[in-house]
Amino acid sequence: MTLSIAAWDRTSGQLGAAIASSSVSVAARCLHWRTGVGIALSQNITDPRLGPRLLALLADGVDADAAIEAVKCSTVHIAYRQLALVDSAGNIGLFTGDAVLGCFASAEGMHCVAAGNLLANDGVPGQMTGAFEQSSGSLGSRLLAALQAGADAGGEAGPLHSAGLLIGGEPSWPLAELRIDWSPDPIAAMHDGWAVYEPQIEDYVLRAYNPVEAPSYGVPGDP
Repeated sequence: MTLSIAAWDRTSGQLGAAIASSSVSVAARCLHWRTGVGIALSQNITDPRLGPRLLALLADGVDADAAIEAVKCSTVHIAYRQLALVDSAGNIGLFTGDAVLGCFASAEGMHCVAAGNLLANDGVPGQMTGAFEQSSGSLGSRLLAALQAGADAGGEAGPLHSAGLLIGGEPSWPLAELRIDWSPDPIAAMHDGWAVYEPQIEDYVLRAYNPVEAPSYGVPGDP
């Protein structure tokens, strides 16, 4: 019950993913990232264990396609799962089982991959990868533009209720991990949250590395 996109940004070297679903709190189960390694999507009757397994294989030197194949061949009930993987050089892996729900589809683009299930139509993932390739700006903005394009193309067959955005860069923690866990319009709410958070990302990184040089917090009581 999901539409999603994962991608690597050549300019920044960042990895990221955006996702939306009619299910509650979709990002908590489906988005997985490991610094310097890759970003993984595990969705449809979700098994959250599969994302970390894919990333562990990448970390051991297995390429993206082979990592997907290894998890596919070693996982019980894999026919119910939909997996996508992007490594730290933009290489892509993808799998959709034949027991995935409803109308399901996937699409590969330049350093990006989109997938969905219970979709309104099978053209949704292609609209997402196309929108990502044609977009500019920060990785987060490009991912949200792609997610919006998927929704505009029909999205999920039912109403969307939750969304997530995950971006990883050089630090060992996510540069952005935004979630809308239940909302009548989660993608719009995510755009609102991103508009607030994006200008502050580098400030939060600097505060971690060197709080002496960091800007003020801009909260009551802060000198």
